[in-house]
Amino acid sequence: MSTIVEQLSSYVRSLRYEDLPPAVIHQAKRLIADTLGCALGGCAGEPAQIARRLAETVTSSTPATVIGSARPSSPELACFANGVMMRYLDFNDGYTGNESGHPSDSIAAALTAAEVARRDGRELIAATVIAYEVFCRICDMVDLKPLGFDHVTIGGMASTAAAARLFGLSEAQTREAFNLGIAPNIALYQTRIGAVSMWKGCAYANASRNAIFAATLASHGMTGPAPIFEGVGGYFKAVTRGPFSLAPFGGGTQPFKIMECSIKRFPLGQYSQTVAEAALEVRPNIRDVADIEEIRVGTLRTAIRLMAGDPEKWRPANRETADHSLPYTVAVALLYGAVERRHFDERCLRDPRLLELAQRVKVEYSEQAERRAPEAMLCELALTTRSGQTFRAEVAYHRGHYRNPMTDGEVEAKFRSLCADALTPDQTDALLERLWHLDAATDIGELLRLTKIRPQAQE
Repeated sequence: MSTIVEQLSSYVRSLRYEDLPPAVIHQAKRLIADTLGCALGGCAGEPAQIARRLAETVTSSTPATVIGSARPSSPELACFANGVMMRYLDFNDGYTGNESGHPSDSIAAALTAAEVARRDGRELIAATVIAYEVFCRICDMVDLKPLGFDHVTIGGMASTAAAARLFGLSEAQTREAFNLGIAPNIALYQTRIGAVSMWKGCAYANASRNAIFAATLASHGMTGPAPIFEGVGGYFKAVTRGPFSLAPFGGGTQPFKIMECSIKRFPLGQYSQTVAEAALEVRPNIRDVADIEEIRVGTLRTAIRLMAGDPEKWRPANRETADHSLPYTVAVALLYGAVERRHFDERCLRDPRLLELAQRVKVEYSEQAERRAPEAMLCELALTTRSGQTFRAEVAYHRGHYRNPMTDGEVEAKFRSLCADALTPDQTDALLERLWHLDAATDIGELLRLTKIRPQAQE
């Protein structure tokens, strides 16, 4: 029986652009566009500025473009900076299996590798689909959070798959890239709990940076420890505490997992999307938030653990904690009637009305939500007024969920909104035109250079 790495490497090498159905190609374009929009919307964030400044201290004989500044850096640091920008707003797409996360983060590695290796848009699309397959198939088999590990441990494998494909590694070299990428890069779940730090938005970017490095090492003949999953000191022993088998990858009669990924309507963690939508549904019944006695939210055990499992989520001190807080999400929706990027700045984080309202939120385990997971992220919300009235809302599929998908027009509107402060309307038009016709692109570097933002938008 072949090893997990052999199965991964064979798939990375064998899938062709011509194997992809038109719907899968179109979905890849949608998600790449959405992710680049998130990067441009997040370019002014402090972690993004730090990563961009660091990248711009480096020159390389194999340069890669940094989104926003459009300046060259080393492939590893360009990938890191781009990944931080993509993730900062917590607005890029997601997938939920036994483990959840954001396969779109691997687009940072795919873009960098495609530019450096001078691959065209078709190869970029194929590599993106491969990255999604690797991420989602492994997420279906494991649940890392209770074991103390972060989903970016899987994300690094997805980014390695994309980088190996685009660098044109042989199957043997691809196996070594996985070995070299997995062994030194096991990430901890502490990244996403308690008082969440800037690293929350940087962790997958770092995994992608490491993936670019691992694939580069493998291209030069470096070997890594094997078998990295099945060995006595491997991934099964150290991380998952037991073996798993991969389901067949997308292609032929098998569906592609990229079709089961969801675009976010709100700049929040995945488990808050339906919560925000439910809160907005009941809000028209309330004339004044002072009339609210209590808001009860029924949701998944994982959502509680991640977004309501510690005191910091009721009084978030920073953006990173707030966008991973169910109580804060509910309070924002009810107080402001919207959940937007501006609701996570210092003014809102210090708003006493908002913080007081968050204290009235009670988060509870829902058996019904658990039964419907992971296909749905059901939220059951009940708002009770001081006069004794109760208003309820139940949302299983937020707008943007793959079972309630956004239209292309909605995806484009989100993109334009995210780019509004960074690019001129003409720049946005030009970038969108290239993204919708990505399969005709011959120079990924040219595409990335179109992301150069106005100087005042960098800070």
